[in-house]
Amino acid sequence: MSFFKIRTIALTAAFAGIAGTAAFAQTEVKIGYALAPTSHYGVAAQKWQEIVEAETDGKFAFRHFPSSGLGGEREVVEGLQIGTVEATIVSTGTLSNFVPETGVTDIPFLFRDLGHARRVLDGPIGQDILSKFDDAGLVALAWGEQGFRHITNNRNAIHTPDDVAGMKLRTMENPVHLAAFNALGAAPTPMAWPEVISSLQQGTIDGQENPLSVIVSVKLDEVQEYLTLSGHVYSPAMLLVSRPFWEGLSDEDKAAFEKGATEAVTAMRAFVDDVEQSGVETLKERGMEVNELSADEKAAFRASVEEAYEGYYDQYGQELIDSIAATE
Repeated sequence: MSFFKIRTIALTAAFAGIAGTAAFAQTEVKIGYALAPTSHYGVAAQKWQEIVEAETDGKFAFRHFPSSGLGGEREVVEGLQIGTVEATIVSTGTLSNFVPETGVTDIPFLFRDLGHARRVLDGPIGQDILSKFDDAGLVALAWGEQGFRHITNNRNAIHTPDDVAGMKLRTMENPVHLAAFNALGAAPTPMAWPEVISSLQQGTIDGQENPLSVIVSVKLDEVQEYLTLSGHVYSPAMLLVSRPFWEGLSDEDKAAFEKGATEAVTAMRAFVDDVEQSGVETLKERGMEVNELSADEKAAFRASVEEAYEGYYDQYGQELIDSIAATE
């Protein structure tokens, strides 16, 4: 065989290899979220990946950054805006900094139960809020869920608003939550999640508030003594994609990400449903002292934050708040 024939065969094989590599090249999707892979965030992220991969024949390779591996939630969302991060599952606590209307979901004692909240967010009100993320350079695909928020602390059991007076409670960086806890007489302390556990250990703060899905998954029982099932705020989450990334997708790829987000929400809500049933017993077994506010006690808390509602009406409009409350 001549040198030129051997060279031709070699070059043909090399180009075939390059073409094959190109044909199977995957697009990386960095997805960041605040909690562990075993949490409701992790379950949703895995389902999102699973569906996208199945729908696109493995065209996309998800790279997970759980447990705040890319920084706090605000940093991750800013990463989406500039295109250095492709996707996230994020609490709404920080999102009102990007789309103020999101804050309406954080108003205390607004949602009656999980079913009510899901109907609102899956309906016209929730979908209208999602559409507003376009102007923030983000693509909001779906509402996720964490459940109702409850208070943990190391100071005392809570039955009345007086029991939280002066209590240093970590809250999300969210003006709606801050207004509510200020009205209760607490000392709300906004803090990014990665700082919370160490602050509880050091006694910088007395307690925090989060859904059972978070309290159980991050083992807050190891640093907190009391759990009060206050259910004071429903806590949604959101599945977001970077707009620069989104605009580079084909219509078929976009449909895959949308389908994946929808099924991720279903998985996330199933996780929340399960932990709402089992979480309390789990935390009791781990040694937490648990009490649940009675209907009368909860009414007293609702009355104590009434003054904050005037500010909420001014900010979000009484018509919107009343329409959420009236949703069947």
